[in-house]
Amino acid sequence: MTTLGTIDRPRKHEPTKQVPTMKPSAHEPSVTESPARTTAGVKTSRQNRTRDMQLIPEALARAHMQDRLHEAESERPALRLVAARRMQRRAERASLRARRALAMAVMQ
Repeated sequence: MTTLGTIDRPRKHEPTKQVPTMKPSAHEPSVTESPARTTAGVKTSRQNRTRDMQLIPEALARAHMQDRLHEAESERPALRLVAARRMQRRAERASLRARRALAMAVMQ
């Protein structure tokens, strides 16, 4: 079976630029690649692809953390407003208690 091309060495359309392949003889095991081909660039491209694939989860985690930070930044003013309203209600109740205590002291 002949391969039309691989990821690292795609088949070219021009027959003059094809890498010549050796036909295996009957007493030799079949070899998929010719020894005349150089594979110097193959290892580096596979290595780069592997490294990029390994860095994908890191990039996704970084993007997720960035989204979480933006979400937290947008929620901060709302949380401050809720806390301010809670403190205002507490101050109003303390003010009412103080008024009642003063009224009770004046009445007696």
